[in-house]
Amino acid sequence: MQAFAFLGLGKVGVIEKPIPKPGPTDAVVRTTSALICTSDVHTVRGGLPVPEGRSLGHESVGVIHELGSAITGFDVGERVAVGAATPCFHCAPCQRGFSSQCQGMLGAYRFTAQRDGNMAEYFLVNDAAANLARIPHDLPDEAAVYATDMLSTGFSGAENAQLRLGESVAIFAQGPIGLSATIGCRLLGAGLIIAVEGRPHRQELARRFGADLIVDPGSGDPVSRILELTGGTGVDAAIEALGSPATFEAAIRVAKPGGRISNIGYHGESPEPLQIPLDAFGLGMSDKKILTSLCPGGSDRLDRIFTLMRSGRVDPTPMTTHEFGFDGVERAFSLMNTKGDGIIKALIRFA
Repeated sequence: MQAFAFLGLGKVGVIEKPIPKPGPTDAVVRTTSALICTSDVHTVRGGLPVPEGRSLGHESVGVIHELGSAITGFDVGERVAVGAATPCFHCAPCQRGFSSQCQGMLGAYRFTAQRDGNMAEYFLVNDAAANLARIPHDLPDEAAVYATDMLSTGFSGAENAQLRLGESVAIFAQGPIGLSATIGCRLLGAGLIIAVEGRPHRQELARRFGADLIVDPGSGDPVSRILELTGGTGVDAAIEALGSPATFEAAIRVAKPGGRISNIGYHGESPEPLQIPLDAFGLGMSDKKILTSLCPGGSDRLDRIFTLMRSGRVDPTPMTTHEFGFDGVERAFSLMNTKGDGIIKALIRFA
């Protein structure tokens, strides 16, 4: 089979690999559609140490090619999706309710981080009974694939914001994760959604997905503007969806006393430590909470997101700005790396 792989710092390419074989509790999926994630860009830049030849990707859907001997309830040929995180659901962190931290810190993030990713013609799924989710017949690949990471992660950011009906929230950055967080905050009943974003097309999508106000960081200090828009009180919750020390600090500054700061941005590339401004943190006594998350895994999570899409409440497909066949995956990755041509997400279709 062919797989899109890390070939050294700053280098990627399509290489030949054997089709994986499942163990008793695994499955092998033949890929039909996938999305390229900025996390892969971070990995190729050196943000995650992986060996040369490791397949990239963690946002793929397809059809079951082969099932392990212990897997029941699924059939070869069924359309399925698999989350970017694939927990075991047996270990202590999983049983404590932190499945993303399966078997240790960020342990459910297995694709690329621990073994081959799924930007390949075939990919392996561990603990398949819990991690395979059937895709409803009326839900196309190009929508279902967003449940694997973007929507799941963005929604977890909204969930960690702990919004009550009518509360206010500021979301820093409207890339795919931030846009998904905007959708999630709307679903959870936020009364005022302020999106911080400078790129016009992303501003437009943020409004479409539920943002009430847009703050352009290129037009002045976003903290001052958000405080102005809220009468000086700040927001009930702030979501950091960029992965920048500056936006992390800004999220703390705009949250009112007792507010929540929900971090879903990736901070692995910046050498700077994250700073907590003591004045805005009430010298440690502001009753503000900082919560973090990696997208949860498991079929139940995906099934619920599928339900939201089938009911018409969520349509993530406007985030797909580019589409390629697998023979164009290197071009798609280059655009995601440079953010050229107005790209937000690139859909890769496999033959």
